This record gives sequence, structure tokens and C-alpha cells, in this order.
Amino acid sequence: MAKTMEQSVNVNEVSRISTGTSMKGEINSPNDIRIDGSFDGKIISKGRVVIGDKAVISGDIICDNVDFWGKMTGSLYVRDTLALKDGCVVNGDLHVKRLSVELGARFEGNCKMLKDGEFEKVAGEVSAAAPASASGAASSAASSPVHSSSKSNLGGVSLK
Repeated sequence: MAKTMEQSVNVNEVSRISTGTSMKGEINSPNDIRIDGSFDGKIISKGRVVIGDKAVISGDIICDNVDFWGKMTGSLYVRDTLALKDGCVVNGDLHVKRLSVELGARFEGNCKMLKDGEFEKVAGEVSAAAPASASGAASSAASSPVHSSSKSNLGGVSLK
């Protein structure tokens, strides 16, 4: 039987924030990450990051590839390909090697197309910096309960 996918993903190796879940802080994973809830902070992955259509992100994402359907305020640093899907809203700066934009995707900000070797320099500077949106969140994460919100404000756009 022929293999239909280049690389299969073990579901146990995908970190996930489900719909209705809200988190603050920093996620650092060697594996793929999927966000369907709300996240405020920094996401660092050596794999693919998938932002679902119900996701609301505030902060930075540093990874190899991104498939983006949700809403975000912040910067994306992508080693290879960023795919902005129909219905997504991104307010911030993009630093990518390759960019795919579907009809209906919304982006407001600056886009820097990276050359070979530039990702390590740019992403390294961002990784070393403290999380811009979530300063102190890691230390308070253990004491604050996880909560869900039905409304969020994203750069003047009200989400329900």
C-alpha cells in the first residue's frame, strides 16, 4: 500500500489547546502544536503550528510551518511556510521564507521574506527575549485557574 502522506503525525506528539480553553505563558515544544482556544504569550515549536478557526492568539509564534485559520495580534516567525487561510485575521508582522494567502484571509502589518539562514538570527533574538504579552505569567500560571471567555477584543475587532 502506497503512503499518501510524506510524514505521518503521532497524535500523542501534538500539543493541543482545545476550544474553550484559555492560557497565558510560553509553550516550547519539539513537536507540532494545535491551538483552538485562546492563548496569550509565546509559542515556540520545532514543528508545525495549526491555529484553528476559533483560536484567538495574542503574542508571538516561532516555528517551522503554520496553517492559520484563527485570529491573532502579534508576530509570526516561520522557518518555511506560513499559510493564511480563508477567514483568518492577523494583525502584526510576518517573518517568513514562503507565504501562501487564500482569498478571504486578512493581514495587516509588515511582511519580511527571509533568505536562507536569516530565520535563526531573527527567531533567536525573539526566543531569547521575555514573552512580551505574558511577562510573569509562567510564575502565576500554577496559582491562576484556567478560564474560558466568550468574547475577546482583537485590535478593535470584537470577536464573539
